[in-house]
Amino acid sequence: MNWISRLLGREPAEDAASVGRLVVVDTETSGLDPERDDLLAIGAVAIDGEGVAPEDSFEVVLRNEAKRDASNVIVHGIGLQAQALGTPPEVALTAYRDYVGRSRCIGFHTDFDRKVLRRAFAAHGIDFDERPWLDLAPLAGALHPDSYRSGGRSLDDWLAAFNIGVAARHNAAGDALATAELFLRLRADAARQGSREFKALLAAARQQKWLGAD
Repeated sequence: MNWISRLLGREPAEDAASVGRLVVVDTETSGLDPERDDLLAIGAVAIDGEGVAPEDSFEVVLRNEAKRDASNVIVHGIGLQAQALGTPPEVALTAYRDYVGRSRCIGFHTDFDRKVLRRAFAAHGIDFDERPWLDLAPLAGALHPDSYRSGGRSLDDWLAAFNIGVAARHNAAGDALATAELFLRLRADAARQGSREFKALLAAARQQKWLGAD
């Protein structure tokens, strides 16, 4: 039994009611520096007992009237006019907070998304929920060490490994949906190794990250 199997089997079982609704979150930003660049859009989709729930989803483009480098638009696809006509940030962030509610959050490379969201919330005087998120980047590496060692690092790498299609890559809503599908695959793999409980998956991801392999 490897360390991931032991870790997944260590937590006491959670019943379905204790896990409840999960929310997969993705953000689009004006650049790659979470300490400096601006939050442009948030996409999220819920997972319930039946799987991904596309009808329970969230997407918003935040208003951003500052002049931006138009060359970045080719990456995130949010034009300068769309940014100027977006939802006022305080309204968008409050709506996102209300959408998530008390649900547990999931993402890929969650440190980035959480830093960007934390800065945006602070800038508009809105409290940010500091509950831990489940990061699928280290979790994927923990569950599939051979794929990780052979180059599995990015979301694109893992989506390709699981043959998960993306309708619109580098679109917050599209990436959230693809990440939700990845979570279901990883949770199924974890179940075959001993557990699918959220607490155990969170512990496995933290352990993998602590080992320096995310």
